Amino acid sequence: MTQVKLKVRPRKLGSINPCVIELTSMLQCWAVAHDLKNSGPCAESAQKLANCMRASSGSKKLPKSTINYHLARLGKHL
Repeated sequence: MTQVKLKVRPRKLGSINPCVIELTSMLQCWAVAHDLKNSGPCAESAQKLANCMRASSGSKKLPKSTINYHLARLGKHL
């Protein structure tokens, strides 16, 4: 009896968030200015983050590949 080896593609690492720069800027402003209500010096960075998140929320994601799922199921029967 021969054993069939199936190769499964490795999982992709997490994608890079497009708003990470704006988020970092706002968190840094909060740490320095202690302005958690975004009423003073952090208002501009909060607005930039809101705009970025609003712009990126409409992007459609491609359907996830199911090759790993199907290969795992097929491997049980071989």
